Amino acid sequence: MSEPSPAVAAAIEGELRLLDPVVRASADLLAALLHPEFREIGTSGRLWDRESIIEALTAEDAPRPGPLTASRMRGTQLGPDLVHLTFDTESKGLRSHRSSLWRLTGAGWRLYFHQATPFVDDPFAEV
Repeated sequence: MSEPSPAVAAAIEGELRLLDPVVRASADLLAALLHPEFREIGTSGRLWDRESIIEALTAEDAPRPGPLTASRMRGTQLGPDLVHLTFDTESKGLRSHRSSLWRLTGAGWRLYFHQATPFVDDPFAEV
């Protein structure tokens, strides 16, 4: 497998930072990684924007899912300023397929769109 492009590598680095519990609990760190026009479709099907996800993740009573483990992360550079990532996560036995779009801004690569879909069995999983 070849090395990812610098753009894909930057998006992967950002995505892994977003999985860090310290980052997820900090409004400033989240704001630095999320695009101003960020949107998400969460595992519940709920729609989120930048402000609502930052507020939900950093609230004092926010649920803390524990460590999120990422696997099968792959990226494709779709254009000079757009990267698509796909990967799976697991936390406390809950698994999700994930898809993210990262856009290059004047401040660097920012997460523009994210979707998570829970799954139980995956017939396409690598053996």
